[in-house]
Amino acid sequence: MEDKELGNVLREVLLENLREKRRARWWSVSLKLLFFAYLVVSLYLYATGYLWGSKDDTDNLDQYTGLVTLNGEINATGPNGYLEINKALRKAFEDPKTKGVILSINSPGGSPVQSHQIHAEMQRLQQQYPDKPLYAVIGDIGASGGYFVATGAKVIYADPSSLIGSIGVTSAGFGFVDILGKLGIERRNYTSGEHKSLLDPYSPQNPQETEFWNSQLQMTHHQFIAAVMQGRGDRLKADTPNLFSGYLWNAQAAKDIGLIDGYGSIESVARDLIKAEHLKKYGEKSNAFGRLVDKFGVAVGAGFANASLQQLNLDSNTPAVR
Repeated sequence: MEDKELGNVLREVLLENLREKRRARWWSVSLKLLFFAYLVVSLYLYATGYLWGSKDDTDNLDQYTGLVTLNGEINATGPNGYLEINKALRKAFEDPKTKGVILSINSPGGSPVQSHQIHAEMQRLQQQYPDKPLYAVIGDIGASGGYFVATGAKVIYADPSSLIGSIGVTSAGFGFVDILGKLGIERRNYTSGEHKSLLDPYSPQNPQETEFWNSQLQMTHHQFIAAVMQGRGDRLKADTPNLFSGYLWNAQAAKDIGLIDGYGSIESVARDLIKAEHLKKYGEKSNAFGRLVDKFGVAVGAGFANASLQQLNLDSNTPAVR
């Protein structure tokens, strides 16, 4: 009898353990399904504009101000390339409800090609839509390529504390010739052109090549200066010492020498100048999942790699208006 009772007890313990595992599995599956349902509903609400303030509150308005944002370094691979910015600008101008357009700029500069293409499209759109004013509003900084872009607008505003200008071109790198010798490393570089190794950081500088490269940077600098003078016209005090030297100016000094027209913010320009205080943003991703992916940093790897290259200065020989 004792063995039988012991067997029954063991059987009950095993059965209870099995039931406990089933309950745990059920709760695990239920929680996963509940989380998945929450995620689906959240994505739907985000996409339709009822979550996290993403709903466009300009749909019921007759007029508003179009807002396009250029925030960060100007380059071909990110959202600040000319293809993305120009696409957003065109959408803003083509919208029949936009009374005017603001290009918000907070950029230290970047690619001269990308900056020029944005600048050119701004001028084209203003000619095509003469009744819709385009204002450039500079935030913390509108320097070099960022200022190049700003001059594409007929009027430029900034905060009194903004930094403006830096009208110049730079191309920087490192030279590793001596350290290779100390490490006992022999450089082997084979080319089919006399100057194909121009800017090679592992070869000694060639005075002829240095002079040539500086002349190319000067040409880009002159193009930058011409764009600034054309965009600013008589407002620019072109005889100001060091105006085109690459100096960065506080907005108060920038206003005195004609680099900007006055002080203002996105809100004040929309309200007081365009007379349409409600803003509609252009250029943001319309796909909710895409926005969430960006928010949670799936593209961090690419950004980290790019930042690492810049930190090492391995790609910095490319000219930059900054």
